[in-house]
Amino acid sequence: MDRREFIKKSFLIGAGFSFLSSMPFSAHPSVPRSRVVQISHSNVQKGRHFRQDVLTEMLNQGLAKLYSTEHPDQVWKQLFSSRDVVGIKVNCLSGKHGSSHRELVDVIIEQLQRAGVSPGNIIIWDRLNADLENAGFQINWKDRSKPLCFGNDVAGYDDRLYLNGSVGSLITRTVTHLTTAIINIPVLKDHGIVGVTLSMKNFFGAIHNPNKYHLNAGNPYVADLYQMEIIRSKVRLIVCDALVAQYEGGPPFKPQWSWPMNSLLLAVDGVALDRVGWEIIERKRREKQFPSLKKAGREPVYILTAGEKGLGESDLNKIDWQTLAL
Repeated sequence: MDRREFIKKSFLIGAGFSFLSSMPFSAHPSVPRSRVVQISHSNVQKGRHFRQDVLTEMLNQGLAKLYSTEHPDQVWKQLFSSRDVVGIKVNCLSGKHGSSHRELVDVIIEQLQRAGVSPGNIIIWDRLNADLENAGFQINWKDRSKPLCFGNDVAGYDDRLYLNGSVGSLITRTVTHLTTAIINIPVLKDHGIVGVTLSMKNFFGAIHNPNKYHLNAGNPYVADLYQMEIIRSKVRLIVCDALVAQYEGGPPFKPQWSWPMNSLLLAVDGVALDRVGWEIIERKRREKQFPSLKKAGREPVYILTAGEKGLGESDLNKIDWQTLAL
């Protein structure tokens, strides 16, 4: 039995699920439309690592502000249940320093387990095993006593070609068959072709042919991919890793153009989060006397296109952008 067959059998038979993606989700707590919470803590970093106790405080305080509640633990339990298989979509193209940080992922896993999700029903995933390993994650595709972690080269792609607008792609089985819910953990960083790479573009890691969709600074390709129901319907929470942010030279990690922002951005509206992230990068570029992304020839207009398609709010004046410093 090869790895993909093992994954298929262990989830669809061993876990007792007949077809995971058919499981309905109805107990979603209410959140104000297009709210984005930016939460920061000056003491989150310790040496080359990030303090998990501080990250836990940041995550839960941010979630409380996002949902206007004093009980973030209840939000976790409403968002996720023991019946879920939760995919954690990380971005691992930039190695340990410029990718979704392992410490943040560990904190999220702890909160999921507290909400009743068993370790073996949590999947850390990205496009390739090698990318995950370079970012500090350990590949695990069969020991369900702890969270699983693998790339699309293990899970494989659905046989169906998914079509929407300008996009035609095979989508990883991690999205189409293995998970009922997704937490999206992009990184706040510049992209040398499409301007910025945040929550929507993070799903280029879910398809077999992302290289086809970088023309015209990603417009309208990023929006058309994100519009696919099989993707958007499963995303229940976005936690953008802005612990170390980058304003130039991405997607590879470039320390000379990065800064310790020591922040997280939380949202359920991926378009709104991307618009806020775009603005943060533009402000840092002005501070550092770099040209705007428009002048640089890579303005991320695909974010505005996504707003026009009704996928979320792209008008910065209509986004409820809240900041909190702990």
